Amino acid sequence: MSRICELTGKGRQVGNNVSHANNKTKRTFLPNLQNVTLISDSLGRSVRLRVSTHGLRSVEHNGGLDNWLLKTRDEDLSLRARRLKREVRKASTEKTAA
Repeated sequence: MSRICELTGKGRQVGNNVSHANNKTKRTFLPNLQNVTLISDSLGRSVRLRVSTHGLRSVEHNGGLDNWLLKTRDEDLSLRARRLKREVRKASTEKTAA
């Protein structure tokens, strides 16, 4: 499973370990990913996603999963999140039309 946040696209970064003698060796910095269950208000169901803690805080700041998905560009989202965004947009337009 790839180490990429499904909401923000945050992934692995590469850097150097630097010793006291200034020797440099490659290392990776992995994002803090968590398996979380987020609730979609417009769909009326919960969704399991693999999200970084930064992404989780951003969702909370924007007022929930639905608002976050509608504000975020498609390029930043994973395939599952893009499908979820399409469902949320469809459900919200049906809700306003009725």
